[in-house]
Amino acid sequence: MKKILLDAREMEHPKPFELSIQHLQTMTNESYLYMLNQKLPTPLLELAKQKGFYIATKQDTSQEWHIIISKNSTINLEELFNV
Repeated sequence: MKKILLDAREMEHPKPFELSIQHLQTMTNESYLYMLNQKLPTPLLELAKQKGFYIATKQDTSQEWHIIISKNSTINLEELFNV
């Protein structure tokens, strides 16, 4: 699996949303988006779900969000947090 890393922690709105959408439009079943963000990007996650993507989220001890979005339904997204 190819990891597409998007560190949005220092980005201003709407740049993280725009970049995420660009990545989602070009993703294959062999890639996934791994996003780091200061907050949970609810509009992005809702749109991704509507488009049939699979999503996993977790918040770490420093209150930063780790978000994984993939088209592939056969992989365990939770395992990708450790990659």
